[in-house]
Amino acid sequence: MDEDELPTEWLRAVLPLAVLSAVAQEETYGYAVAQHLQAAGLGAIKGGTLYPVLNRLEADGLVASSWREGVGGPGRKFFAVTDAGRRHLDRRSSAWHDFTERAAGLLPDPRGTR
Repeated sequence: MDEDELPTEWLRAVLPLAVLSAVAQEETYGYAVAQHLQAAGLGAIKGGTLYPVLNRLEADGLVASSWREGVGGPGRKFFAVTDAGRRHLDRRSSAWHDFTERAAGLLPDPRGTR
């Protein structure tokens, strides 16, 4: 495993919340979400991983989608967070931070800050 590569199980755990957070920032489409996540340091997220997450978020009522015609290219499916999605993001983000703080307290810190 590349030193900078995140373990798959970590990514699997945080990806739905990270995708929801990206969509909550602004109405967007899948490729832009993938770019946002990569820029944030989560690595390259393939469409075969990302689109099922977006579809689950939509099925759960956390995001809504609409098709838009492309300018000089194919149409795109845009995603926007719903009110329920925003509430879910707030609750789950708080819980995630609590969880990661507890887990971090159990692990040695090789950076020497603990």
